Amino acid sequence: MKRIFDLLLGIVILVLLVAPMLLIAIAVRLTSQGPALYWSERIGKNNKIFKMPKFRSMFIDTPAIATHLLNDSEFYLSPIGGFLRRTSLDELPQLLSVLKGEMSFVGPRPALFNQDDLIALRTEKGVDKLLPGITGWAQVNGRDELSIPDKVALDVEYLKYQSFWFDMKILWMTFLKVINRDGVSH
Repeated sequence: MKRIFDLLLGIVILVLLVAPMLLIAIAVRLTSQGPALYWSERIGKNNKIFKMPKFRSMFIDTPAIATHLLNDSEFYLSPIGGFLRRTSLDELPQLLSVLKGEMSFVGPRPALFNQDDLIALRTEKGVDKLLPGITGWAQVNGRDELSIPDKVALDVEYLKYQSFWFDMKILWMTFLKVINRDGVSH
């Protein structure tokens, strides 16, 4: 049922947003060198690495680490990067990963390939068995402000209580947070 929901919602959103996504891609290309999309190596279900697309919001020579770990993340932002991140528009290409079945709309956010502590703790707690999501229980309860143990505790809570209605609650909470720009630090 979750996969069917992901496919149907993904197709509807992609149809509705194809024109704005093309405009964003053009804006990214016009305001900085490099491709419109950035393909980030992420950890998926069963710790399998996959390439997750995002609109590129940073310059092409930015280190491949979590943004909040950069000394001065503002230094690496492209001219429209801050706007893309504040509005979460940089996340739109992840619809492709949902349609491919590498991600779901709701699940733990996929770790970067080099976030060994997060990956190890998720594996220990069984969270690695879940399909990663565009949004998740940890994202609507603190996002980057959470410590890794707190983030994984929320991932475990999602694992334990996952259901269609819990996913709907998370999607609604995500919508409200994006509209209010709540919890967006970069």
